[in-house]
Amino acid sequence: MFWRISVVSLLAVLGTVVAFDLVPQPEALPERVAVIETLPLRAQPTLTPASYMREEQFQRGDTPSAFFARLGVEEGHAARLARVRAMRFLKPGVHVSAEVSAAGAPNALSFLVDRDTLVQVEIAGETFRVSEQGAAIETRQVLKAGVIRSSLFAAADAAGIPDGIAMQLSDVFAGDIDFHRDLRAGDRFAVVYEQHTLRGRPLRAGRLLAAEFTNQGRTFRAVHYASSYYAADGTNLRKAFLRAPIEFSRVSSGFGMRRHPIARQWLAHKGIDYAAAPGTRVRSVGDGMVEFAGVKGNYGKVVIVRHHGQYSTLYAHLSRFANGVYRGARVAQNDTIGFVGQTGWATGPHLHYEFRVAGEARNPFSVAMPSGQPVPPHLLPAFRAHAEVLAARLDLLGASTLAMLE
Repeated sequence: MFWRISVVSLLAVLGTVVAFDLVPQPEALPERVAVIETLPLRAQPTLTPASYMREEQFQRGDTPSAFFARLGVEEGHAARLARVRAMRFLKPGVHVSAEVSAAGAPNALSFLVDRDTLVQVEIAGETFRVSEQGAAIETRQVLKAGVIRSSLFAAADAAGIPDGIAMQLSDVFAGDIDFHRDLRAGDRFAVVYEQHTLRGRPLRAGRLLAAEFTNQGRTFRAVHYASSYYAADGTNLRKAFLRAPIEFSRVSSGFGMRRHPIARQWLAHKGIDYAAAPGTRVRSVGDGMVEFAGVKGNYGKVVIVRHHGQYSTLYAHLSRFANGVYRGARVAQNDTIGFVGQTGWATGPHLHYEFRVAGEARNPFSVAMPSGQPVPPHLLPAFRAHAEVLAARLDLLGASTLAMLE
């Protein structure tokens, strides 16, 4: 019995094996061979542009022919182009855009004159067509900040801020900061201003829109609105009188007793002397009317301006008067009234400046200057909405400046 069971089991196993062997096997796949076929490369044609654009700035000492050569204009074409009447507008600093053919023939030129006028010259063979039109000038806002190391202008230059904006900055805070005496290393400022551009290229700075200045720990902020500058609460930052009649000079003799350089004795000095180069412009510190413009004894050439109320100012030792300055003429704050000289009793070029109240000379550095009119109450909501946007940008600049200092 046992062997029968074993045979049956063996057959079962063999049957299984036989059944497995009877399953058809797939044919072996042919070996794959990679065939690399080299295709001939078709030569690519060299593309030469029919024309190209160039931009150059007319430099001091340039001749039109030499300038056109820098633009890639062929010599013969340059000589003809130099004779076009419109080229008389080419002056140092003017940027010229030109389309020039690959052969050096000019197709068109354009450049800006008179701030906002675009001169366009189109060339077709021997024909020149000149036209003038208003330039499509765009205005954008620029945000920058700086730190005082030596002077305001040096800090502005380091931050890439135009001189015109630095001048506006000093004018805005001139009633609170004496930029001749009060600046300290570490003082910082931030500005938001307009930048006018043409075809993406900066042309010139516009108005100062907002500013913040931290001087000796005191922070002042200004926002331009309508025709003046105001603090956040609408207070007018434009004082009735500027602190100084000369921009960026130094005081050579203060108010009070001093040893007179000519009389050689101690006398009361009833004004402030500013050392400055001959010809430096002298500005009126406030709105008013010219009460006197002429020669007055030791003062030499002098201008006296009568302001509102009981205030008047005197500017002495001038080399000459500005055009339109005569008795009875109206002047506005910051108007040029004359130029630094050495007339009268003066041992060197400087300005003698007096600030008078009811005819009595007072020290302008110790007199509290009255402010201009604030924002009218009915305009305060519009002013606040306008100021909040600019204030947010100043906050951002202020934070970045502090991070830079840390």
